Amino acid sequence: MNILMVLTAQANLGNTGRKSSFWLEDLATPYWIMRDAGATLTLASPAGGPATIDPASEAPEAQTDSTLRFKADTEAMTFAANTLRLADVEAAHFDAAFYVGGDGPLWSRVDKPAQARLIGQMATAD
Repeated sequence: MNILMVLTAQANLGNTGRKSSFWLEDLATPYWIMRDAGATLTLASPAGGPATIDPASEAPEAQTDSTLRFKADTEAMTFAANTLRLADVEAAHFDAAFYVGGDGPLWSRVDKPAQARLIGQMATAD
């Protein structure tokens, strides 16, 4: 099974001055569940390249076994640092898309043609 995981590289929480992005736990737990089950994962973000982690999700009290495993795994961290550009992703190559949560996606997923195209193609493909 090929699964697309969509991240954000949105580094700021709107114009609040607060740093943000995707929540590490929202990536790490599903990442390990899907990968350990044998899925082939691809990470993408609106601009491609590095997807920054919300600094608050890296606080010691936010760490879980999944986040610690993710951060200790060179392949996983390299994956998150080298996402595909979402506009270059073809929905037909994937069986499912998983949108990683956090505050950053609230800004990076608004009014984005690539997001709408991908979701529409996957919905019509059933």
